[in-house]
Amino acid sequence: MFASTTLKAPALKPGKLWRQIKRHKSLYLLGSISLIYFIIFKYVPIWNSQIAFRDFQALEGVVKSPWVGLQNFKDFVNSYYFWELIRNTVFYSIGKMVFSIPAAIFLSIALYECRIFALRKTIQTLAYLPHFLSWVIMYAILLALLSPSNGILNDLIKLMGGQPISFLTDAKAFPWIVLLSDTWKEMGWSAIIFLAALMGIDPCLFEAATVEGASAWQRVGHITLPSIRPVIVMVVLLRLGTILDAGFNQIFMLYSLPVYSVADIIDTWIYRQGILEFRFGLATAVGLFKGVFGLILIVFSNKMIKKYTDTGLY
Repeated sequence: MFASTTLKAPALKPGKLWRQIKRHKSLYLLGSISLIYFIIFKYVPIWNSQIAFRDFQALEGVVKSPWVGLQNFKDFVNSYYFWELIRNTVFYSIGKMVFSIPAAIFLSIALYECRIFALRKTIQTLAYLPHFLSWVIMYAILLALLSPSNGILNDLIKLMGGQPISFLTDAKAFPWIVLLSDTWKEMGWSAIIFLAALMGIDPCLFEAATVEGASAWQRVGHITLPSIRPVIVMVVLLRLGTILDAGFNQIFMLYSLPVYSVADIIDTWIYRQGILEFRFGLATAVGLFKGVFGLILIVFSNKMIKKYTDTGLY
């Protein structure tokens, strides 16, 4: 029996450490760009998060504004819109996950199984392209498709004798427009993760299954999906960790007053309270509430990822 030993890296002396930094200065300079960005835009603003506990007055500044404690949080929780905002935010977050993840998995498997190189590249390009379009452009496209006056879809409805539908101002249709348009825009980009996982599967497994007479669907069910299951679990749990991020840019571009009851989410409400009504303390409090809740979900998601995939975020 041999005694178990733990090897530790020798500690670098200050002089030797400085020589190592000088030797690899280009790498440290490159890494410092991201570090400086996070310090300036992420960590320094934490000081101003105390606005959440103050009745912020712009002329008084952050420190001199009256301290109100948890009053801003109480105002948010007791507001008429609290449960409506939580409901809409969670609905869109989970709905997008339910629609986009299976669509991305299906697309990635279809691309992986496609043996016609030109067709594969064409579909990849068409699927990836919407991700790089802003929601301003996407709104213009959706308006051209769904406008009640001259939209393509409504033209077809009128051609068949029906009445035009105002999809973007209809409370029943609007949630479907949000979910389907997000899936259309992000499906191709999300498929990259699953496509990379598929590339790591041993081709010998497919060859053995083909020799045994397995059909294409059987290969997918017994080899492809089980092989990428850890990646699927990780993606799902990471999405759960950001469940309060329902997509501000998309909702902000698409929603209007008639659909506030089904469209308003936490981020759009924060925008109206903070920017339009100058209630900076309340808006900051809601943002802080969202951040703390998101941190709890990230920690929970990391534990679940470690449990099901033997890896973790940290």
